[in-house]
Amino acid sequence: MQILRQGSSGPMVGWVQQILSRLDCDPGEIDYIFGPRTAEAVKCFQRKNGLAADGIIGPDTWRALEPYISGNYEYTIKASDTFYEIARRMGITLDSLLAANPTADPYNLQVGQKILVPFMRRVVPENLRYSYQIMQLNISSLARRYPFIETGSAGQSVMGRTLYWIRLGKGKKCVFYNASHHANEWITSLVLMRFTEDFCYSYVNGVTVDGFSPSALYDDVSIYIMPMVNPDGVDLVTGATDKDSPEYKQAYAIRGNQVPFPSGWKANIRGTDLNLNYPALWQTARQIKFDLGYTSPGPRDYVGEAPFSEPESRAVADFTGNISPSLVLAYHSQGEIIYWKFSDYNPENSLQIAQRFSELSGYSVEDTPYNSAFAGYKDWFIQQYNLPGYTIEVGRGTSPLPLSQFPQIYRDNIGILSTAPTFAK
Repeated sequence: MQILRQGSSGPMVGWVQQILSRLDCDPGEIDYIFGPRTAEAVKCFQRKNGLAADGIIGPDTWRALEPYISGNYEYTIKASDTFYEIARRMGITLDSLLAANPTADPYNLQVGQKILVPFMRRVVPENLRYSYQIMQLNISSLARRYPFIETGSAGQSVMGRTLYWIRLGKGKKCVFYNASHHANEWITSLVLMRFTEDFCYSYVNGVTVDGFSPSALYDDVSIYIMPMVNPDGVDLVTGATDKDSPEYKQAYAIRGNQVPFPSGWKANIRGTDLNLNYPALWQTARQIKFDLGYTSPGPRDYVGEAPFSEPESRAVADFTGNISPSLVLAYHSQGEIIYWKFSDYNPENSLQIAQRFSELSGYSVEDTPYNSAFAGYKDWFIQQYNLPGYTIEVGRGTSPLPLSQFPQIYRDNIGILSTAPTFAK
């Protein structure tokens, strides 16, 4: 973890500010800027935890903050402890405690034995800019408290960041969800991470997600999730990229005057629009975008030097081939629209499934506008496999959408996310 001090800024500062506020060390407004008031709040936390009160978040302070970041902490068994009593004291369900400690024998606890206590109901923050590092920490936290999920790497971004995948369920049939092909659509990563957390909690505790029972499909279907296809671009937009870094300066140099910088940035860090980099009538997309003036790397709509010229699009395609999903959802923003078709392809039941998603979400089912109808991930999947693929455009307004829309976006999409596995073949 990087050292945070006065002058630091970005999503991690915002997350720490939120944690300090919950712990009655008031940092003031969550503004993502480490100013004097945040420094005083850090000193407050340090004093409460017996640390040197220097107002700097270094290794010792990060260790003290870790349980509040992960939502988990290690507990040492004492005489007369039982899982039931520990769960009752911590206000968590017994099933959650058992799931987090699959190798512990609840009938034979030993004094001095260490167990993991998932003491916070949620670890995915829903009211903060969602950066790559926050997502990475969330995946680690969820994997610890729900050790039955699988995680792995599909490849790396331009800057060498891991393109994580998560697997929910263990069936041979599978579906695949991905988000944040476009950097300023990072709210979609938050949607998939919140779904991941809700799925796991519901599976462990035997409850439903919007009427959907994860346990009913867990043995038959696997849901693969890639929550952040474009981590370098997301970090640029959310303020996690250091303004003095070479990658920031390179992006700034090619920003043009088409969109606000960095909030309007859609491309990967070297200026290729990843959702125009797939071999699905790519030459047609190139002609359209070149005619519109997008002839070189920039914040949006540059198709790249060739299909799969970017490591992110290649990794997503290779991963798709490896898992062989029978249905895919690619999450974007905005418009509250479901795009379901590519060219003249018409996979079996594709329109009927789209219409069902529309009923669940209230989103309209539409054909992709011509100028955006080629070289996207959904287009490539339909062309490659002749199976149902959908682009889901969440929310309304200008991306990045405000976090105030997140609760409604999630309510609109939970039905799609939980029902899509029922169409797996």
